[in-house]
Amino acid sequence: MGQRLTSRNGETEAHARLKRLALIWAQRQGYAACAMEVTLPRCRYRADMAAYRQNGKQPGVTAIFECKQAVVDLRRDNGCTSTTMRRLEKVYHRREVLERNLRVHYPALRVADSLFAEFDSHNFSAIEHRGYKQLMRQTQGLQNRLFDCTKFETLIRYRCANLFFLVLPNELFREPEIPIGWGALVELNGELILARKPVWHETEPKAELHFLHRIAAAGTRLLNRTFDITFEEVATARC
Repeated sequence: MGQRLTSRNGETEAHARLKRLALIWAQRQGYAACAMEVTLPRCRYRADMAAYRQNGKQPGVTAIFECKQAVVDLRRDNGCTSTTMRRLEKVYHRREVLERNLRVHYPALRVADSLFAEFDSHNFSAIEHRGYKQLMRQTQGLQNRLFDCTKFETLIRYRCANLFFLVLPNELFREPEIPIGWGALVELNGELILARKPVWHETEPKAELHFLHRIAAAGTRLLNRTFDITFEEVATARC
């Protein structure tokens, strides 16, 4: 049975509930500055929730929370760049060998689209070769995974925060599937339980200010939506 949608940007009730629980948990842990849907510095991703906690005279603590309501959502962002690259290289080499053989056995596939014959392309799709079509599908799938399905790894590699938490329903928690370096907050009886501690990641001092700026910007966007303030109104007021 499909997830019911809330009225906010097509978000499901389950996902909204996990975000609410994460917000409560973070504030209980002393994260006084929190915001949803925060665009992160240094990368193209957006966090479900970002939070900041003061730490006396020491640098503050920054945290990112990602809520996953289904296995497919969790695995989609949990790709490993090095593993995917190795698989992609193997597929690419197999494709090179096959194309070399196809050029020999099907010379008519050559397309005279260059001034020099050695640079002419070949229309391999014309013969509907099953093995070649399969290799092309594998290549496309691995390339998509490499560029679009490595969110968890990328956030840590770019050191977007000090701590990273996955927020999951209890039935979704499988420790081997939790990405390296991430902690796990598991929903149990209407609350979040820390099922696995995150690894601490050092960040540059200036990154803390950028992080706080993104939280404030996300909070301002929410206020604008709450009071029905449009970008046009803000732009007009500046003139």
